Amino acid sequence: MKVSGFSFIRNAVLYDYPIVEAVRSILPLCDEVVVAVGKSEDGTLELVQSIDPQKVKIIETTWDDSLRQGGRVLAEETDKAFKAISSDADWGFYIQGDEVFHESGISQVRQAMERHQHDERVDGLLFDFLHFYGSYQYVGESWRWYRREVRIVKNDPFIFSYRDAQGFRRGGGKKLRVRHSGGIIHHYGWVKPPRSMQQKQLTFNKLWHDDKWVESNIPQTTEWDYQNVDALRPFEGEHPSVMKERVARQNWSFDFDTQKNSLSAKEKLKRWAAGLTGIRFGEYKNYILLND
Repeated sequence: MKVSGFSFIRNAVLYDYPIVEAVRSILPLCDEVVVAVGKSEDGTLELVQSIDPQKVKIIETTWDDSLRQGGRVLAEETDKAFKAISSDADWGFYIQGDEVFHESGISQVRQAMERHQHDERVDGLLFDFLHFYGSYQYVGESWRWYRREVRIVKNDPFIFSYRDAQGFRRGGGKKLRVRHSGGIIHHYGWVKPPRSMQQKQLTFNKLWHDDKWVESNIPQTTEWDYQNVDALRPFEGEHPSVMKERVARQNWSFDFDTQKNSLSAKEKLKRWAAGLTGIRFGEYKNYILLND
């Protein structure tokens, strides 16, 4: 069984992306990792080159910044990396530049890939997600954060990155048929120094919206206000080992009173219904989970 990882990144230094940790987290399961490095304004290329020259393959790309609708450019960059993996790879392990795979799931994920390698019903493998917010001590609690997403896919030319690269689809826009991988991914996209987060929000939202929308909806301040969030809970687990040094370097403070969560009335109703039925009504699922 051969496994190729793939990812994409641009301006990782400027916007403080944990791309090094992201790639290193999947290296134990990958024979190679392809990273599409977009033309950057900082030392991103050199940073990625320093990770593991023996296993990390870099393709240099140029982002189409004219694509300002739905984050489509992110999917295009994902597809560039996916298409560059070895043709004889059985699986592609996708990791975004602000995601880190927890090593506690290495054996389970490897077993899942081996078990479903030749099962034609299975297109990919599903991961649980934790979304960190404000600091490394808090996790998003509201249901607007997706619980699961596909991060391992068969090396199939009919599979492509979907919408803003959150997940994948196959030819005709069909959802992937998946099994659970047994792994968990930590998403750190909302954990940055407040000044870096403000810069990211001003720039990143231009991948979805025009300048008028950004000017009207993104506060014109120097630092991002992390207090503007509906619900968080304390993180009580362990961060991936590759993140330990970054977590220790946190140089800003963020405190949140988790007893004052402000969930919407709609979500409260959904939670009540889920408590009775065990079903999360209206949950976005960009996949078909096979249970047989």
